[in-house]
Amino acid sequence: MSSVLAAFRDAYTNALRTHLRAPNQTTLAEGYELGRRALVEGVSILDLTEHHFRILEQEGLLPAPHGGDRGEDALEFLLQTMAALDVATRGFLDGTRRYEQQRSRADTLAGRDAFRTALVESLQDGFFVVDSAGTLIEVNTAFGALTGYGADGLPYPLPHPWTVEEAPRYPDLGTDAARFVMPIRHRDGRRLWLAVSTNSLVKPENGERIFVGTIRDVTAEHDAQARDQAASRLATAVGAATSVVEVLTVGLEELRRAVGAEAAVVSVWPNRHTGPELYVSEDTPPDLAEARGAPPAETRGAQSAESRGAHSGNGTARRAADRLAIPQSGGETRQVLDARARALLDRARLRPGRTMFAIPEGSTSSEGIVAPLGETGDSALWLRFAAPRVITPGDWALFSLLVGHLSLAVQRARNFDQARSTSLTLQRAMLGPIELPPLFSVHYEPALPPLEIGGDWYDVVRLEDGTMGVVVGDCVGRGLSAAVVMGQLRTAARALLLRGAGPAQLLAELDTVASRIPGAMCTTVCAAILDPVRGVVRYSSAGHMPPILAEPGTHGRLLEGGRSVPLATFEPPRRPESTTAIAPGSTLVLFTDGLVEQRGVDIDERFVELADELTGAAGQLPREVADSVLSRLRPTGGYDDDVAMVVYRQPPEPLHLDVPADAAELSGIRRALRTWLASAAVPHDTAVDLVAAANEACSNSIEHAYLDSKPGRVVIAADCGLDNLTIEVTDGGSWRPLPEDPGHRGRGIAMMRALTDKLEIDHSGPGTRVRMSVRLPAVSFSAGGRM
Repeated sequence: MSSVLAAFRDAYTNALRTHLRAPNQTTLAEGYELGRRALVEGVSILDLTEHHFRILEQEGLLPAPHGGDRGEDALEFLLQTMAALDVATRGFLDGTRRYEQQRSRADTLAGRDAFRTALVESLQDGFFVVDSAGTLIEVNTAFGALTGYGADGLPYPLPHPWTVEEAPRYPDLGTDAARFVMPIRHRDGRRLWLAVSTNSLVKPENGERIFVGTIRDVTAEHDAQARDQAASRLATAVGAATSVVEVLTVGLEELRRAVGAEAAVVSVWPNRHTGPELYVSEDTPPDLAEARGAPPAETRGAQSAESRGAHSGNGTARRAADRLAIPQSGGETRQVLDARARALLDRARLRPGRTMFAIPEGSTSSEGIVAPLGETGDSALWLRFAAPRVITPGDWALFSLLVGHLSLAVQRARNFDQARSTSLTLQRAMLGPIELPPLFSVHYEPALPPLEIGGDWYDVVRLEDGTMGVVVGDCVGRGLSAAVVMGQLRTAARALLLRGAGPAQLLAELDTVASRIPGAMCTTVCAAILDPVRGVVRYSSAGHMPPILAEPGTHGRLLEGGRSVPLATFEPPRRPESTTAIAPGSTLVLFTDGLVEQRGVDIDERFVELADELTGAAGQLPREVADSVLSRLRPTGGYDDDVAMVVYRQPPEPLHLDVPADAAELSGIRRALRTWLASAAVPHDTAVDLVAAANEACSNSIEHAYLDSKPGRVVIAADCGLDNLTIEVTDGGSWRPLPEDPGHRGRGIAMMRALTDKLEIDHSGPGTRVRMSVRLPAVSFSAGGRM
């Protein structure tokens, strides 16, 4: 028995007994309410009737049964009769209750659907529902306004009509529960960016997974962010550039990629009398790129950092040298610019700054844009699109921002170029141009580029008695402050050399000068006087690195004599001085400590490396010796201190060859002469001319001098001074004058005269003597390089 039925029976028992004791309308009303309660609580009529008779029996209100169980039988019969009625009544009541419930639910759902529809339509964001196949089956009015595809076109299966095919792959609407931003193509052709938010649901009736989401137009925010990022990338790319060439080399490539242009061209007019120079960055198709010699598409993206690696798609990032000063008549320029484009650039450069216009003007679809660059009216920019396109207000804002950044970078680079040019002019004036005999080579490398000078210095001075004064010094510190001290000490040292001071006297007097110059204390200096004729060097060192002397075929050795303390430290009693012989063909190197000092390496090891590198110096020009020394000793990270170096080559012993007058000897003569000229520090071009002239003189002697006699000999002699070099070719045969019509031959003498400064032929005595001489050219040199 259920608790509901038990409670009902208790209530009925109490009510019935109350009624039997005192029947009235109130007790009957209570019975009526109990009947309604039975209907609501689903109490069976059979249960109610049985319970009613049980109560009467307990109260003794029923007559005693006759015949045994006849009363029970009668009750059973009554109950059986009312069973069908009871079932029908309860079925009707249950049906009525279910009907009421369903009607109530239907009314609720109808109201809820109306409310949901009103709510969805009131959203400012686009609303969509996507089925499990990715097909949009429901959208609101805002969705249609944002995309151009409204409810009248439903359903929208995959691929959705607003998908941008050329964009990077984004999730399709309703294929993933996520939040993301994606580009779309509006029905009218506009490109928009939408913020998408989707969630997945499962339909309870069939378990199907669907997606519900919203979209919001964030094109303005995306364009603003894209502009900021593009401007930041461009500013970063050109931030380290210090010249117009560097700015345009990297800036054009970044600008072209940021605006999606096929080509970016800047035309610069250096002056009014010449045509423009072109700086080009273009997106080159693979077949054309390979035809121009560019690397294949699969390798172009791996170009070196020197080329700036600015590569996108099939675009070719050419090196700066390939972009500059492209002649207007060249094939490259014809492929990039036609006459109309050049005229547009010429017109654009004269427009006010920060203005730009689309081409063709007045058209709704533009091929590109043209704008002046900078504020000086001498350059203009042209951006060419791959296909005509509509330029939106957002595009104009982006173009204006990027072109403005590039213009500022160009102007800054021009200002930097001008300041650097002025600075370098002043720096070079501090050292001043000097002329070096070919017996010398110098190298200067400041530790703080782009400065061309620092605290180290050198000087080579030709003295009146034919000797050469050499000074190498190193001030404390680096940069311009040290350069100021250096300039004063160098000027004083040069004046002392020209006045005739020897090495020790020069340093002693520099002590006084340095003591009166702020920052000059502890400067180290090595001064030397070279006598090429006598083959000696006098030198004195004020705390400086010892020179190294390498005789032909031997290791270099340190010249450690004449050493004393740096300048202006305290007054020594006298500065010492040493004299050392320099064998013919020897190489002398004077240098500052930046060449041999390296963190973590014993300086003695560096001296050993330097001495070893000079073993083969006799067969090299002084310039080649400097290059090999710098290459051998250069640390991995480069020199971290100023380096000044002077290389001197003592003239070799005169060359003397006495060979048979045989053509087979010519190759040996040429080889021996080339080796000797190299040891004499004769420049390569001059050496080639001299070998050719000497070969012609020897050929004449071999071919003509001994035609009527036994074969004789040919003597070749060569001697080198500080400025002049002579070669003599002598034979003991007969002189044969040049015929009036030598034909295709007989031009040897004219060739020898053309290849030398002076040609003398003496055939007055026995045999012939051909004397050829040249004046060895001095080399002009200024700071910031080596010669």
